[in-house]
Amino acid sequence: MKISFIITTYNLPVELLLECLNSILQLTLRPEEREVIIIDDGSDLSPLEDLLEDCGDIIYLRQPNAGLSTARNMGLRVATGDYVQFVDGDDMIIAAPYEHCLDLIRFRDPDMVLFHISDSVNQQTSFTYQGPVTGIQYMQDNNLNGSACGYIFKRSILGDLRFTPKTLHEDEEFTPLLVLRAQRLYSGDCSAYYYRVRKNSIMHKKTEKHHLRRLADTERVIYRLVDVAAKLPEDKQEALNRRIAQLTMDYLYNTIRLTHSQRHLGETIERLRDRGLYPLPDHNYTRKYQLFRKLIDTKMGRGAMLLLVR
Repeated sequence: MKISFIITTYNLPVELLLECLNSILQLTLRPEEREVIIIDDGSDLSPLEDLLEDCGDIIYLRQPNAGLSTARNMGLRVATGDYVQFVDGDDMIIAAPYEHCLDLIRFRDPDMVLFHISDSVNQQTSFTYQGPVTGIQYMQDNNLNGSACGYIFKRSILGDLRFTPKTLHEDEEFTPLLVLRAQRLYSGDCSAYYYRVRKNSIMHKKTEKHHLRRLADTERVIYRLVDVAAKLPEDKQEALNRRIAQLTMDYLYNTIRLTHSQRHLGETIERLRDRGLYPLPDHNYTRKYQLFRKLIDTKMGRGAMLLLVR
């Protein structure tokens, strides 16, 4: 068994990148059981010299700045491990809970192991899990966390699937399509990945231009998933449609939260209606989904959310 850790970085402080690397190197994986690949997406200054002082056992590749999707795709091209774990260079693996996930890899031969992402490094090590189930079954019965850093997956199930270049929210398209390919999926209750919230990161920019780009890219992802779902067998279509409904709900909520514009919300709803995505499907996915569906379907509910959501 060998795991390829694909780390992406762009203009990160080298201290954060070293913390990320050390969190991987300190796992109970022998050198032959891990492959650490750093993809530098055209940083202004290469961190290679600083990295080699502390961590010689890495593969470092540098590309012209082309975005996260292209960087991850490059990592997938060179990865040779049986399994793959994506890691953003400013985040970290949380050792104790992640070791439980590694045990599933060692002893259960999964296609995927899902775990939780946390904004705290202090996590309990207790561990329960469910599985194996197929990815189809999992998506039919559960909401899905779209982050590509929230799971380990067997490289052989990837096939021709890759990230769509030059888009935000690329995980939201990649992850459900990957999960649908899994025949043996385990989901653990542990938080094994530390997501560092940084004010100047791409996902936390506050400009109106960036907000509108995030929303536009999300809408395009939803439409691409709809096009894929239309060509799938019935069971896969049902599973992916649940994810599309969840993502559409999140998209409408973020349209309210990021624009606070009745006009913008109305125009968004009309575009979704034209694609058969509004009103939201009448399914009892979760209580939150049912409540939001009722609110967004009425003028009064939409008005209340525009006033109250911040």
